Amino acid sequence: MLKIIISGCNGHMGRVVAELCEADPALESTAGFDVLGAADREFPVFTSPAQFTGEADAVIDFSSPAALDGLLEFARARKIPLVLATTGYSPEQVAQIGAAALEVPIFRSANMSLGINVLLELVKKAASVLGESCDIEIVERHHRRKVDAPSGTALMIADAAAQSCGHETEYVYERHSTRQPRDKKEIGISAVRGGTIVGEHEIIFAGHDEIMEIRHTALSREIFAQGAVEAAKFIAGVETPGLYDMSYLVK
Repeated sequence: MLKIIISGCNGHMGRVVAELCEADPALESTAGFDVLGAADREFPVFTSPAQFTGEADAVIDFSSPAALDGLLEFARARKIPLVLATTGYSPEQVAQIGAAALEVPIFRSANMSLGINVLLELVKKAASVLGESCDIEIVERHHRRKVDAPSGTALMIADAAAQSCGHETEYVYERHSTRQPRDKKEIGISAVRGGTIVGEHEIIFAGHDEIMEIRHTALSREIFAQGAVEAAKFIAGVETPGLYDMSYLVK
């Protein structure tokens, strides 16, 4: 049985991860990290990773970028792999993650949905075939409380298309301030915020007399927690330090 630590265990995603671990006979939630402390959890909760002295096979983090320093220090000292499902890291923090991955396995993705990561592979294939003949546009939709725009997932999709389309690209965010014809190298990215939309991502390949669309819709946040759990199962068995992502699960 794999012993999992849940960082951000008192948050919505942390609680879903705990439920999934409880329902999986191959997993055990052995501890939690959360700045708020205990809060009626079925396992011990520590306000700092440094306080934990037990054994664990992996950490799943759904907390905030502010927790990164403590998690990386913990992982390095204890040689325990990390699954970083938190988003919003600064460029400096991304560099920190890369440095820590030289010492311990770290699994990181801006989107833990297996479906989204299958979509990325489809986008790469479509862009490699259609990228020279089609204009590429991305539309993402999220709930009214989401503060960042565009989403990290929309940028992942744009990067996948840009890497495969066969020509120089430039990201254009919205178009209200631009009054000129669309340039061939543009990849348009638009964000919609409203209601309780969990997450929708659509990529449009618009060509001469034909349009192809690839779409993914998240109906609940559980899909992200499930992806993180699958990532933890994978990374717990990895002995070689390095950065790993969802491509290792969708091959």
